[in-house]
Amino acid sequence: MPQGTIKSYDELTKSGVILDDHRNELGFDHAAFKLSGVRLFRLGQRVRYELQGTRVTDLTILTMPR
Repeated sequence: MPQGTIKSYDELTKSGVILDDHRNELGFDHAAFKLSGVRLFRLGQRVRYELQGTRVTDLTILTMPR
């Protein structure tokens, strides 16, 4: 599963952007957030994710930011 860092997150829309380990930006929507099972993401948080085409799915938190 690829990994990245939360670059931005909007609590109202439950969507955001992941910066992958190759510095590519990948957007995620409320559906991917809902599948994660978490209440919110924090900037800098490490996540694992799956891609279906260019769509981010199945977000999983790896660590909490310091």
